[in-house]
Amino acid sequence: MATAPQGLIPAGTVADDTAVDLLVVGAGTGMAAALTGSELGLSVLIVEKSHFVGGSTARSGGALWLPASPVLEAAGTGDTLERARTYLRAVVAGSAPDARSDGFLEHESATVDMLTRLTPMRFSWCRDYADYHPEEPGGSPAGRTCECRPFDASVLGAYRGRLQSGVMEPPSVPMPVTSADYRWMNLMTRLPRKALPIIAKRVAQGVGGALLGRRYLAGGQALAAGLFAGVLRADIPVWTDTSLVRLTTEGQRITGAVVTHEGREITVTAKRGVVLAAGGFDHNMEMRHKFQSAALGKNMSLGVDTNTGDAQRIGQDLGAAIDSMNQAWWFPAVAPLPGGDPKVMLAERSLPGSFIVDQTGKRFINEAVDYMSFGQRVLERERAGDPVDSMWIIFDQRYRNSYVFAGQLYPRMPIPSEWFDAGIAYRADSLADLASTIGIPQGEFLVTVRRYNESADAGDDMDFHRGRSVYDRYYGDPTVAPNPNLRPLRKGPFYAVRMVLSDLGTCGGLRADERARVLRENGSVMEGLYAIGNTAANAFGATYPGAGATIAQGLVYGYIAAHDAAAR
Repeated sequence: MATAPQGLIPAGTVADDTAVDLLVVGAGTGMAAALTGSELGLSVLIVEKSHFVGGSTARSGGALWLPASPVLEAAGTGDTLERARTYLRAVVAGSAPDARSDGFLEHESATVDMLTRLTPMRFSWCRDYADYHPEEPGGSPAGRTCECRPFDASVLGAYRGRLQSGVMEPPSVPMPVTSADYRWMNLMTRLPRKALPIIAKRVAQGVGGALLGRRYLAGGQALAAGLFAGVLRADIPVWTDTSLVRLTTEGQRITGAVVTHEGREITVTAKRGVVLAAGGFDHNMEMRHKFQSAALGKNMSLGVDTNTGDAQRIGQDLGAAIDSMNQAWWFPAVAPLPGGDPKVMLAERSLPGSFIVDQTGKRFINEAVDYMSFGQRVLERERAGDPVDSMWIIFDQRYRNSYVFAGQLYPRMPIPSEWFDAGIAYRADSLADLASTIGIPQGEFLVTVRRYNESADAGDDMDFHRGRSVYDRYYGDPTVAPNPNLRPLRKGPFYAVRMVLSDLGTCGGLRADERARVLRENGSVMEGLYAIGNTAANAFGATYPGAGATIAQGLVYGYIAAHDAAAR
């Protein structure tokens, strides 16, 4: 495979003006639209603002929420579309049109089949990774989340270096850690007989593969690499370093776009349609402060830094409606070091021997709740005039000795000195001293500790019900009884680590229908224009049904958009 000229994948030349059947703006889940269109016989072009391919998909955990899909059917789960539809009706609760959920359910199996045909990826079920609201009607305690199996990125050849970087890659030893692996590896000191063989298998796969010239990836990196491999196989051109400037029209119909590449404007005519898959407005702080919260910090999003809301703004310029702009795939995280990124906190909040307090020294949430709900609760308090000005996760030495923390500190590893120097972490021999050190009311904090310890001893969180949901227990410690999410803190030293509200990207955007077509405020269709992924308003409204619902809807609606365009 030849090396491509700067910004061109595969190798080629950019015409001053060009015409294709389908123009896809964004090389994340937009690659699913491109693959589908290509298979249907359309000429396709992908333009991507970044120098890299994969978008925020590559930076994610890579999970896919795929109810009643061929992956679940092969695993014998017995899930049905009717149960999934009942569940979505319950959790979406009118915050998005039912037709959006129905469109997703009706086409997800065909999307999985398409990905299996057109890419080297293969998928597996994440057994027991419960839906985020499994107690709701139709919810699944066994879970509907799937993921790409470890993927050999060496198939990308010369383009391997053009894959967008990940967030949670292992710091030194090459090893592809899947979502299913992460759950058990986090318990390596608690359940070594279960965890150590998994670790050994992944180290052998990673190191052994490297010796053979292979580079195994997992999570979002695997998914993005698999899509990219399909795009290369189909010989679909990708123009990176190419930004959307405006859409072109003929009457009421969108006919293409003007883009900039290497300092010059190029007009791309799209005979069948334009698919906007350019991500959210993750790093546009003006939009975030306007639609979400003035308290949100700059560069706290884990989305790709080129996600600045261009597609939403340009769509609005032509009259497109917007929805759910106050929503994001919120994610609590460890505060970043100066110039660094936040560090995601997934299992950390569920594990026993820890709890979270605000600036008053009080707990304010079930710490183990899904991450989007966590962020929504924080912002609800702000809107109610009771803001969470600071957040701290509190834990003891036993916790630090037992579990992985922030994706990079393995059990017994000391917290880095730079965390203490930057005011992110604090240590004290007593809980009273810890409260004084981090500047929260000592009396209120000690009451909180006493109440938490009583709940832990009883095995029931009297205040926030942590551990009652099957989802809570997925990331708990099954060796701790009677509640795998609760253990009292009585012996020091104790730690406090500063938290921030991060996100995986915004999920409000252009209003789209069940065919991914962009709509105007009056409900009419903007012919020739589609929006998918985080460029579109969340198909599930104000909720996150289960791990991977964000990427799954992007892929499925990409498939839907291409089919609708091909049928024009």
